[in-house]
Amino acid sequence: MFHIVLFEPEIPPNTGNIIRLCSNTGCQLHLIEPLGFEMDDKRLRRAGLDYDEFASVKTYANFDEYQNLAKPKRIFALSTHGVRSAYDAQFEEGDAFLFGPETRGLPKLLLSELGKDNVLRIPMKPDNRSLNLSNTAAILVYEAWRQCDFKGSR
Repeated sequence: MFHIVLFEPEIPPNTGNIIRLCSNTGCQLHLIEPLGFEMDDKRLRRAGLDYDEFASVKTYANFDEYQNLAKPKRIFALSTHGVRSAYDAQFEEGDAFLFGPETRGLPKLLLSELGKDNVLRIPMKPDNRSLNLSNTAAILVYEAWRQCDFKGSR
């Protein structure tokens, strides 16, 4: 399926919601440290309900370690600075979707290393800041899964 990569996530309920999303879609969740919470945080568990036992979550010390160990097929970053709409991308099984910290987004250096074609945005009204992290992850995962004919669903 797909890989969701959270770079230095800060808000436990967002990560909990994404754990639940991964459980329901078959995605693999990767967390890049430092985390803004402990993995046993009750707010994380509350948002993820009991789904955390079904979702596979891997943690990495930094982005380089993630790349070396996970060896992602392709990485698409999500950013309000992206010029390419997520709806213009053609997704494939094994793609990784990289999301930045809720309060500051992904570092500009990392975005430039990925290249502008791999930095996507979710369309929204002009002059708005951003969407919620877990909502954005859900929008992207379901679009990618739709493009793959919802393979593995019932």
